[in-house]
Amino acid sequence: MEKILVIDDEKEIRKLLQIVLSANNYKVEEAENGSDGITSTAFLKPDLILLDLSLPDMDGVEVLRRIREFSKMPVIILSVREQENYKIAALDNGADDYVTKPFSPGELLARIRAAIRHSKKEIDEPLIIFESLSVDLLNRVVIVGKEDVKLSPIEYEILKILAQNKDKIVTQKFLLEKVWGLSYLNESHYLRIYIGQIRKKIEKNPARPEHLLTEPGIGYRLV
Repeated sequence: MEKILVIDDEKEIRKLLQIVLSANNYKVEEAENGSDGITSTAFLKPDLILLDLSLPDMDGVEVLRRIREFSKMPVIILSVREQENYKIAALDNGADDYVTKPFSPGELLARIRAAIRHSKKEIDEPLIIFESLSVDLLNRVVIVGKEDVKLSPIEYEILKILAQNKDKIVTQKFLLEKVWGLSYLNESHYLRIYIGQIRKKIEKNPARPEHLLTEPGIGYRLV
């Protein structure tokens, strides 16, 4: 049974998560503040953490930074903060996903499954498959259905990074830095152009993408 640690000071939220997660065969542990959450992470070694950003003793992003000093376990932010800057800060500091309260239990469970599934895979997995889309990192080959897709070097680099982070949100800042360099962090229009070109090559309907999804104001996710 997979173990989930909930770090949240709201008793009602912890109770709700206890009910939802237990009903779906997860073992649930709880922490009411950041300090206890960090300690519980070290001693309980959960499979996944649900972390609130507004904690009584420290900001959730600081808790995340402290956890990332000793653990790579998946962390999903669960917060009422909807502003893009909070989401970007959390993702840039190592969060695997971000769900805004109030949340749909079905969506949260899907995000949890995806994060745990991703964490169990090899980091250097050479072949990454998304139904009809395959990304062969060893041979630098992209296949849709049974057809090879010709990508430019920049298109391939973007798709490669997204594939290596399958199911996770990758921020615009991260992509811009990795593909173009630090001097291009404000050139988000570059990404929009190339994402559009990639979608034309890998999606059945580029206007309604099934694989390369936009997280508005934050970044992109390959699912």
